Amino acid sequence: MAQLSTPRPTKDVITDALLDITAERGLDHVSVRHVAAAAGVAIGTVQHYFPTKDAMLTAAFTEVVRRIRERVAATVLGPDVRRNLAAVLRELLPLDERRAAEVRVQVAFAARAATMPALAELQGVILGEVTDAIAAALAHVDGGPPERRRARAQVVLATVDGLALHAVSSRDWVTPESLAAALDDALDALLPGDAAVTPGDVVGGRS
Repeated sequence: MAQLSTPRPTKDVITDALLDITAERGLDHVSVRHVAAAAGVAIGTVQHYFPTKDAMLTAAFTEVVRRIRERVAATVLGPDVRRNLAAVLRELLPLDERRAAEVRVQVAFAARAATMPALAELQGVILGEVTDAIAAALAHVDGGPPERRRARAQVVLATVDGLALHAVSSRDWVTPESLAAALDDALDALLPGDAAVTPGDVVGGRS
């Protein structure tokens, strides 16, 4: 006898609709009406969970962050710091359609955060967490002061974010292959030579 599938929580269905609209059509098309239609729910249901546009965008951004963290946590890590960093940071680059959609949501959120203090605060928290994780990985190969490691981590994250932005905001200007190569070049400059540590002690193991 076939088992009945458990219906997904309504909030999750709405959040998926939010992600799809933001990624495919842009923030301008995120409205209660459009989200309700895409999710197949009543307008009042959307308003119950997300009373404002900023609440909807925050939910979409938070879900993207959760998905990335989940993938990073599942990344198989080895003894090489550089390879581990590369594997983790590739999850932030639009190397396939799934990650490209996530980057488009992140770009929309960042643009909105530029003029909305509440969103800017959340953006700062997430950027800080990622920077701290990269700096923690660098600590295994950089015996200098923590301030220097954090500065280097900020450069790495800014490089990844810049590559991601250029990739999703231009048509065929940069390919997934060139994105991955650019990341490798940046890490080669940051971590020349081989660097080895215990597998669980780098970025992915802390998510």
